[in-house]
Amino acid sequence: MRYSIEGVEGLPEIGVGVDLAALIVGAIDEPLGDGDILVVTSKIVSKAEGRIVHADDREQAITDETVRVVATRQTGESTTRIVENRLGIIGAAAGVDASNAPEGTVLLLPVDPDASARALATGIRSLTGARVGVLLSDTLGRPWREGQTDIAIGAAGVHVFDDLRGRADASGKPLAVTMPCVADELAGAAELVKGKSAGVPVAVVRGLGHLVGDLDLPGARSIVRPADRDMFRQGAEEAYDEGYRAGFDEAQAEGPLRTE
Repeated sequence: MRYSIEGVEGLPEIGVGVDLAALIVGAIDEPLGDGDILVVTSKIVSKAEGRIVHADDREQAITDETVRVVATRQTGESTTRIVENRLGIIGAAAGVDASNAPEGTVLLLPVDPDASARALATGIRSLTGARVGVLLSDTLGRPWREGQTDIAIGAAGVHVFDDLRGRADASGKPLAVTMPCVADELAGAAELVKGKSAGVPVAVVRGLGHLVGDLDLPGARSIVRPADRDMFRQGAEEAYDEGYRAGFDEAQAEGPLRTE
C-alpha cells in the first residue's frame, strides 16, 4: 500500500464566519478526488466558528471548560492540570489554547467537533464533487510517554477504526483485540507536514480511500473510552489519596481507632 500526505499552503488568517470549505478548496493545488482525506487543525475551525474568548486569565477559561479534574501538579510557579473537558477528552488545559490568538484572548475547541467536521466535509464535497473525508486534529500528551502528538477530535466520512478483530494475522492466528485507531494515526502523520509554526493548518492524505465512507459514520467521539472501561481515571497521587480516605472512613465506621 502506498499513500501520500501533503500540506496545504497559502491559507489566509481565518476570521469569524468565513467559508472555510471554500478557502481550503481554493488553496489546494491538485484537485481533490474520491477517497482523499483532509486533516484540519481544529484551531482554524474554532476561529471560523467564533470560539474566541476574551480572557486575560487563561486559568479561568480552563476552569470553565473543565468537567472533572484528573490530576494537578505544581512545578515551581507553574501548575499543570490534566482534566476532562466538555467533549470527554482528557488532557492538559481542557484544550484551551493561547498560542496564535490575539493578545488577551484564548481559543476554545469547537462545541461539537464531529458536527464541525461533517459541515466541512459536506461543503467540500459540494464544491468539488469528490467523496472526501475530514478529520479535525488537536495536540495532546500521552500517559507514560514524553512529548505530544496530534489526535483526531472530530471526524466525518472517515472510518475512525480499522477493526481487525476476528481476522487472522500473518501467521494465521486470530486477532482478538486489534483495532487500530486510524483517525489518530492519520492526525499524527499529518502533523509531520503541517508543523506547529509553519502556518500550514491543513493536510491532504491521498491513497487511503478504503477508509472513506458516508458522512454519518461514527465520529471521533466514539474514540473516547467510556468511564466504566477507563482503568486510569485519576492521577496516581489522587487515586492514592482517595483510597486512603476511603480506608480511613471505613475504619472509623467500624468503631473508634485504637492507638495502643
